[in-house]
Amino acid sequence: MTKFLKEYDRVLYQLTHLAALMAGFCILATAFIIVYEIIMRGLFHAPTEWVLEISTYFIIAAGFLGLAYTFRQKAHVQVDFVTMRLSAHTRCVLEIIVNILGVLIFLIFMTESMDLVTASFDFHKLSPSILRFPLWIPQCSLVVGSALLLLEIVRRILFGIRCLQTGCYDEERQG
Repeated sequence: MTKFLKEYDRVLYQLTHLAALMAGFCILATAFIIVYEIIMRGLFHAPTEWVLEISTYFIIAAGFLGLAYTFRQKAHVQVDFVTMRLSAHTRCVLEIIVNILGVLIFLIFMTESMDLVTASFDFHKLSPSILRFPLWIPQCSLVVGSALLLLEIVRRILFGIRCLQTGCYDEERQG
């Protein structure tokens, strides 16, 4: 299992890192188009009609594409004043249980998001704006982001199981 886990971790790291870079690009693009809007509105009195819509799509994509990277870095908010009082073994078991629940929740979210994207694509749903942008395109970030997060949660479960087997809990904190 160790060889599989190392390869899984390596490939998933690359995918998660790529998604994080895409999230960063989305935030940077949002900043540029908002500055463009400010210049057009303030200096030329020519506001745009597309900046709000596109920046909203970019921010949503950034949020979902950054989920897995944030989870991998253990940068999500954690309330641990109770769990810190538990033994390392008990914390590891509890983390596995919580992560299994996370898999179930995000599996539901991902499948519902896939249904949304499929319906938007099949019925040619467009944004109700002047752009008439195909909605399935920005909605794909929900599916990709939740799928990557699912894979990261599974990775954390596998590391937790390995730590329970070996009794090496310092290594688990790295997983």
